[in-house]
Amino acid sequence: MDTAGPDLGKTPAGPLAGRSAWLVTDGKAGHEAQAEGVAAALGLRYPGMRVSPPGLARLLAPGGPAGPDPPWPTIVIGVGRTAIPALRQVRRRAGPATFSVVLQDPRTGANVADLIWVPEHDRLRGRNVMATLTPPNRFSAGVLEAARAAPQSDIAALPRPLVMLAIGGVSKGWRYTGDDIARLAAAVSGLAAQGASFLVTPSRRTPAAVVDAVASALAPFPHLIWRGEGDNPYLRYLANADAIVVTADSVSMTGEAVSTGRPVYVFRPSGGSDKFRRFHDSLVAVRVTRPLEPATVLDVAWSYPPLRSAETIAREIERRWASRARFLGPAMHGH
Repeated sequence: MDTAGPDLGKTPAGPLAGRSAWLVTDGKAGHEAQAEGVAAALGLRYPGMRVSPPGLARLLAPGGPAGPDPPWPTIVIGVGRTAIPALRQVRRRAGPATFSVVLQDPRTGANVADLIWVPEHDRLRGRNVMATLTPPNRFSAGVLEAARAAPQSDIAALPRPLVMLAIGGVSKGWRYTGDDIARLAAAVSGLAAQGASFLVTPSRRTPAAVVDAVASALAPFPHLIWRGEGDNPYLRYLANADAIVVTADSVSMTGEAVSTGRPVYVFRPSGGSDKFRRFHDSLVAVRVTRPLEPATVLDVAWSYPPLRSAETIAREIERRWASRARFLGPAMHGH
């Protein structure tokens, strides 16, 4: 097991604050961010228990082997199907005193955990299934406030409004054609020509041609571009931006953007899937995001209640755990 997770802000004072948790993930950054976000919203102490079954065992998940050992936690949070073998063993060996949570569709049916969270654009539903528009993440109000309060000499030197550009990249179902790259560059330069300064963070999936096109488009305007050297400024940029542009290929980055309550513009490259379209269309429908095109007029005055799904999920876990605690009594204490 790893050491305790990072400090993600002030510890909540809920009924599970200070109790123990296992976060069972495959080590993917996006999966760990979801699990840590929920655990932090609950105020849990959590070492990271990573499950990464090699070879055939990974392909066979959620049916492969896993071997967790006591002492058992109060809560076990698993992300995705590779977490299911360990989760099943915890449920079998620890019994009902350990409350089990699965984030994302486990593809095993709804009886694999006490509570399952899925995004609303997924189809799984059941009495122990909850859904939110966006996935959970680490960026609580406290985390954003702390990042905003830290010294920001490089950001402070730029004139406002500040627009963060979070670029994803090529992934399953998504691609960046030459037309897509030209359209993104034109949209970015169009916003900059309206007086915006840019804070740009590519990802590991971002094609070099996209970064080069954006850099060329922004060359005449105030901007910062992170090119993978030194500390990643993603959180600082997110916390300080007056508006955010995000590419549609990343549900996680879109969810992080709308957790700020700031204006969010979504650029859609070629491709996608029905699930992605449902996700983005739902955010437009509730007036949380707007599409980005070359002719978009920048508006930093609109806002909405921040979508912080980690907190919504945490409150549902607390409610269900408290109900079980009343039923089991002393068996729930000491975990």
